[in-house]
Amino acid sequence: MIWHGKCMADFTHLLDQLVHDFPEVAFAEGKTFCWSPASRQVLYRADAQGVSAAYSLLHELGHALLDHRRYRLDFELLELEVAAWEKAKTLAGRYQIEIDEDHVQNCLDTYRDWLFRRSICPSCTTKALQLDNQPAYRCFNCNETWRVSPSRFCRPYRKTAGQQPSAVFAATQSAL
Repeated sequence: MIWHGKCMADFTHLLDQLVHDFPEVAFAEGKTFCWSPASRQVLYRADAQGVSAAYSLLHELGHALLDHRRYRLDFELLELEVAAWEKAKTLAGRYQIEIDEDHVQNCLDTYRDWLFRRSICPSCTTKALQLDNQPAYRCFNCNETWRVSPSRFCRPYRKTAGQQPSAVFAATQSAL
């Protein structure tokens, strides 16, 4: 198949081909493109079309084939995303699709931005690292410790001892 990337038929054909080529992976209609390790399904938007829809489908298939299940630390999510994009690029060649590197980097930027903003100390705004094997951060400058929401789809609320959480940013879901 030569990818034209402009019509619904191209996306539908790619989906049909992936369903045929990867019978071990379940594909199902959903509200967004994502890999669900719980149901072991690649979800896709039935109304999706164009080349970015193909990229998203291949990316989520990459997660499935790499058997991505969960992450404990924030930077691990970024590592999973990078690995899924690398797998998607490999898969794309089989279907005569070349994934645009700018698209990949734009998608990864949403995760890098998410990770960066979670790491800002709520007391002194110094950037910090997540504590080993814990869902908390500790500032190297003022020694403040804080936790953020475990969700990658919501604002990373920071809560320190004796304080109410404060909203710092709104994550975008456009590239997810």
